[in-house]
This record gives sequence, C-alpha cells and structure tokens, in this order.
Amino acid sequence: MGDNGTKRSGLRARMRATGKAMGVEIREHRSSFVVYMVLRTLVLATMVLQFLNGNYENVFLCVLTLFLLIVPSFVQVTFKIELPSTLEVIILVFIFAAEILGEISSFYELFPFWDTVLHTINGFLAAAIGFSLVDLLNRRETAKFNLSPLYLSLVAFCFSMTIGVLWEFFEYTMDNLFGWDMQKDTVVTSIHSVLLNPNHTSATVTIDDITSTMVNGQDLGINGYLDIGLRDTMNDLIVNFIGAAVFSVFGFIYVKSRGKNHWIRGFVPSRKRHPDDASSPDQD
Repeated sequence: MGDNGTKRSGLRARMRATGKAMGVEIREHRSSFVVYMVLRTLVLATMVLQFLNGNYENVFLCVLTLFLLIVPSFVQVTFKIELPSTLEVIILVFIFAAEILGEISSFYELFPFWDTVLHTINGFLAAAIGFSLVDLLNRRETAKFNLSPLYLSLVAFCFSMTIGVLWEFFEYTMDNLFGWDMQKDTVVTSIHSVLLNPNHTSATVTIDDITSTMVNGQDLGINGYLDIGLRDTMNDLIVNFIGAAVFSVFGFIYVKSRGKNHWIRGFVPSRKRHPDDASSPDQD
C-alpha cells in the first residue's frame, strides 16, 4: 500500500507539473494565446447552447474540440518541441473550423469548398509534422544518419500523403459500417462505364447530358447522376497532395538555409532549448 500510495502521489505531482507547464506554454506566445482564448470561449458558448437545445452529440464534439485545442501545448511540453506561433495558430483555427464550423454549424453542407480547404490545410500540417519528426531526429547528436534536405522533404511529403490515405480509409469504413456518408456524394451529368456495355467487352459506354436519376421507380430529385464518394475522395487526396507539396518545398528551403529564412521558420517546429543555452534552436 505504501508503494502504491507513493506511485499515485508521484503521478499526481507529475500531472500537476505538466498541467502547470501547459498553462505557461499556452500563455507564452501572445498571438497564439489570444487565438486560443477566443476559440475556447466560442466553443464553450457553443457547448452551452447545444446542451440547452438537447443536441448532446454536438456537446460531445465541443468537449472533444476543447481537448484538441490544448494538444499543441501538450505536445510542446511533453516532447520538448517548440511550435512557432504562426503554425500553432493555423492548427488551432483548423481544429475549430473542422469541428465547430464544419460539423456543428454545417459549413460542409453550406459551403462546398469548406472540405476542400480543410483537406488542403491538413496536407500542409501533416507534412509539417512528418518533417519535424524526421528533422529533429536527424539533428540529434546521437543520431546515426544524416539525411539530405531533399530526402527530408520527400519523407514529409510521403508522411502527409499516408495520413491522407489513412483518413480516406477511415471515411470509407465508417460509411460502410454506419452509413455516415463521410465520403460525400457528387452530382455528375455524364458517366463512363464498361459495365454498361451490352456486349460485355472492355469498350467504355458513355451517357451524357444526364438530367435526372430514378431508383426503384423513385426520382431522386437531382439534376444528374449520383456519384457515390469517388470524386470526393479523389478531390481530398489531390488537395492533400497540394498542401503536402507546398510544405515540402518550405521544408527543403528551411533545411538548406537552416533557419535563416525567418518567414519559413514560422511554419517549422524546432527543438526546445534550455534557457541557459545561448545557441539558436535552429542551429543544431
């Protein structure tokens, strides 16, 4: 019992220390702190409103969003990584835009471009994460390898695309298991299919100028044919590709200049340095 009590006491002490350090981290950068407080206030107000309206699923989304908003500070404290204010603000706004605006305020349905913009930003952020993980490891004194700037950028790009593909796998799985329609349908006015060939050959049959679709005798009320998720998935992967490619270029320039480009430094995480260490964090 004594050992268990000591362990629990030590765990609580570490949790309090981590919480205190996270609070300091959140307040450290003025711009990201202001954005964090504004978004946190908006989420709390939304949560109260959703609770009063009986939308308990949305209340859960608000709680999840509050948790996600503190993840950047948790990562910085736990893994001793410094997120530039610019990148941290992008992450915070992305979380709010995806969960509160996208899901609760139905921006995905109101603005067709909303999902595209978020997937582009997701590709950018995922590349930033992949790049920083490899770059920080590459710059450790105990590391046994030395990757070139081009290879680091390629790893960041591949990491981002892998995350994008895994997310599409998740959407496909949820749609098939629970019928969620995460892979949003698209109305098209022409289709091209080998299956429609009456001779059962590989020649493609094209149907143009589709103005309506009927299923089991019921008109769907759409001005075309319903594409089930394919175009949405490919569009998501394409914009993820664009976001990943953009950051990969940033990462390449960053490593080549090793932090001398102050504008790009605003998007690249670095290793935290001890206050007594006079050297710059980008000069490992």
